[in-house]
Amino acid sequence: MNSKIIFMPHANIQYSQLAPQRRHWVMKNCYEKLFDLVASDDYKIAFEASGITIEEMAKQAPEVLAKLKALVAEGKIEPVSSPYIHFMLSNIPKEVCLHSLKHSLDVWEQYVGERPKIGWNPECGWASYIPNVYKEAGLEALVMDADSLMLSFDEIRRATGLSFDVQGHSNKNHLFKIEEYIKDKPDFLKYITNPSVASNGLKMIFRSDCMANLLLWYLMGATEGMRAEPINMGEIQAMFSKWKDRIAQTGSFIMPYAEDAEYIGSSAYFYVKQFNQARFFEAEPDSVPRFKEILDAAKAAGYEFTTPSEVLENGSLLENEYVDNIENGVAWHGGTAKAWANTDYSRIMDPVCLSVLNGINAVAGKLGQTMDTLDDDLNGAMMALASAWVSDSRWPPKPTSPGRFNVRESLDDLYKANDCVAKAMKHNGIAEKRALYSPNLMKTQIKAIDDLLMDMPYFGE
Repeated sequence: MNSKIIFMPHANIQYSQLAPQRRHWVMKNCYEKLFDLVASDDYKIAFEASGITIEEMAKQAPEVLAKLKALVAEGKIEPVSSPYIHFMLSNIPKEVCLHSLKHSLDVWEQYVGERPKIGWNPECGWASYIPNVYKEAGLEALVMDADSLMLSFDEIRRATGLSFDVQGHSNKNHLFKIEEYIKDKPDFLKYITNPSVASNGLKMIFRSDCMANLLLWYLMGATEGMRAEPINMGEIQAMFSKWKDRIAQTGSFIMPYAEDAEYIGSSAYFYVKQFNQARFFEAEPDSVPRFKEILDAAKAAGYEFTTPSEVLENGSLLENEYVDNIENGVAWHGGTAKAWANTDYSRIMDPVCLSVLNGINAVAGKLGQTMDTLDDDLNGAMMALASAWVSDSRWPPKPTSPGRFNVRESLDDLYKANDCVAKAMKHNGIAEKRALYSPNLMKTQIKAIDDLLMDMPYFGE
């Protein structure tokens, strides 16, 4: 059996420090160039995007969306969906996650013509209810973070010395310690080279930074502090070779690139994340041919390009009882979702978001509506509220920060959500029932945090 390989670039148009006026540039400079590359040869990939990314592509760059749609129809790209809004699922109420995820699937179907069967969990932030959310939304499988799974084993924690902290962003450049420990241990490797199934029946495919980080640094042509020279193609080829041997012993595939699509064509957030430099979304034209070099190296190594669904159809499923051991509040890169919840922006905005949600639930309950039967006003409130919870208006922590415009958009969304609840109360004849919810009072609450957040300094200004 041929060793199979999955590449899954992940697209998020709400990216921190990606100014609204630059989003069209990213669609053209990153997404379109990726689609053109896939179309140019016998490549096959998965492509993940939030619902709003697809919707904004339809509005701002319909010619780019048309290329995606054609590649999906041709079978060269498998669509993968995350929620409509890019947020940390483990940091927000379950009903918000489910509402947003269902809407995202509708958007994919509307604009691309296919309803995704595979899901992606933004930042891989973890809580026990996440498999149920994806299953309830109608998805068959979820792309998971292998490093979070591996670090759920005390044995690996002790061997690597890696640990979690709510203030921690990432162990990203140290996760190679996991690979070093498991390289000759099939009982661990098998979870990276085989699909799994959770106790609720949701299927899972695992990605790992032990491969993705190497490819990212190659794309950027940059060096880590401990290296004098950038990662070279010989190292990429060696990585593919050793994992091919591991596949032969333990499974059927690897997923070496489940990382940001924006790194194909731009520097995205790389220099902020790695070096605390105020450099955002600079053109990186060499990263496009480098991604082609990576694909060609995989092909030369004897890998067969495949998609998540094909792996699930053709591979045996491991029953993975260890998913329940993944730590509540972790995220990918060896970091934590809790770190997002502990920034100043989260601590200020999240309680207000929750208050608005409580108001939506109170009004909906009074009107006999559920999350699946909300009228237009309350559904609009939920949509705006979900957008206010977007992760990239809350990240990163000091000394860096999100863009002022990222936070501004969340604040505007809160005003919109509050206005929608007010309209729902008026249109349904319960405007005087202010014990349920007071839009006027809540508006002053939003204005109070608006003043506080807009008075703060922002990185790069």
